[in-house]
Amino acid sequence: MQTISSSSEQVLRQLEKTQAAASLIRNLDAHNKATLLHTLAESVASNMALILAANANDVARMNPDDPKRDRLLLTEDRVLALAASIRAVASLPDPSGQTLLQHTMDNGVRIRKITVPLGVVGVIYESRPNVTLDVSALCLRSGNAAVLRGGSDAWETNSALVALIQDVLEYQGLSREVVTLLPPDRELVMTLLHANRLVDILIPRGSEGLIRFVREHARIPVIETGAGVCHTYVQEDADLEKARAVVVNAKVSRPSVCNALDTVLVDAGVAATFLPRLLPEFDQWKVDIYADETAFELIAQVGYARLHRAAPSDFGKEFLGYGCSVKVVSGLDEALQHIRHFSSRHSEAIISENQLVCARFLNEVDAAAVYSNVSTRFTDGGSFGLGAEIGISTQKLHARGPFALEKLVTEKWIGEGEGQTRW
Repeated sequence: MQTISSSSEQVLRQLEKTQAAASLIRNLDAHNKATLLHTLAESVASNMALILAANANDVARMNPDDPKRDRLLLTEDRVLALAASIRAVASLPDPSGQTLLQHTMDNGVRIRKITVPLGVVGVIYESRPNVTLDVSALCLRSGNAAVLRGGSDAWETNSALVALIQDVLEYQGLSREVVTLLPPDRELVMTLLHANRLVDILIPRGSEGLIRFVREHARIPVIETGAGVCHTYVQEDADLEKARAVVVNAKVSRPSVCNALDTVLVDAGVAATFLPRLLPEFDQWKVDIYADETAFELIAQVGYARLHRAAPSDFGKEFLGYGCSVKVVSGLDEALQHIRHFSSRHSEAIISENQLVCARFLNEVDAAAVYSNVSTRFTDGGSFGLGAEIGISTQKLHARGPFALEKLVTEKWIGEGEGQTRW
């Protein structure tokens, strides 16, 4: 594995260079930023072999049974999708430089409130090399510099991708330091977390443990992109065939991602009918079911090889693989109470043909994304038409849900006059 020996002093020097380079991308106009991204998309697509070779080295070092392996893996289709995502970001309106408010005071001073880039955006993430391109594209389009700290398991892939980004920056006459990749050494993480005035905002993307560590130790403002503990509630008025399709999709289409289903809640009135419908496809995908007592008895009657009695820790758990907890509830009130207690406030769904029940669920559930008769797998910047995302924010300040282009700016007040003073 390729490594870079570094020290805290070297990291600080890197961050100083990125802070200095931030003004270059901040001053680039919207057209040139879009051109930069189109050039990057072409570079990614044309360097497919280089990217896949680096990624193959990373993947070879990971245990094939590790649920993070799918997050790490790049294929030709995924690389082409990343290039398409960069083009999509390039086509979006530049969120910086927009006038939000303007007026002239009685004394003639002209006041404007405009959007401006955040500055230097630091992102700490694990196992997902797609984040390297997504974050870089979003930051460049919005006029921000980026400091990336990926995990050691994706080091070769991230290094190859950032080298391509830096080559494009240099080709466009910009500093390579506009996008910086820090070494994955764990002992250097605190240097980044304490780099006040060099990094303007930090965004952790990964496990609950990583997010908690960053939140507790950072001396820089943090925007959390939370872990996904996602529920789907099959209400007694549900179309059970629709419910089966949605639940299966939410669980197995890509179980290692944060918007995948973790817990199925089923109304008692339909549990005996619905659960047997679910089992054939769950069995095909080798899904381990961790069932409460009522669900366990119902599933055991029809036979299921991967059935387990749920422990308390199986509820509120992000499985990140082919595992799923199941609980039978007495109705909407119990379902809502369970979600309030165990939800990570990421994505929650109800399956029901009762519009009044759906409306109450959508109104009362406190999460970044709430669905009726839709798979939670749609919680994604690309799916929402945002081009890409840095992550799914589960907090309530500044950004919530897919944290994408329009949230990578802050505000600045500008006053213009002819010498007015105030005493």
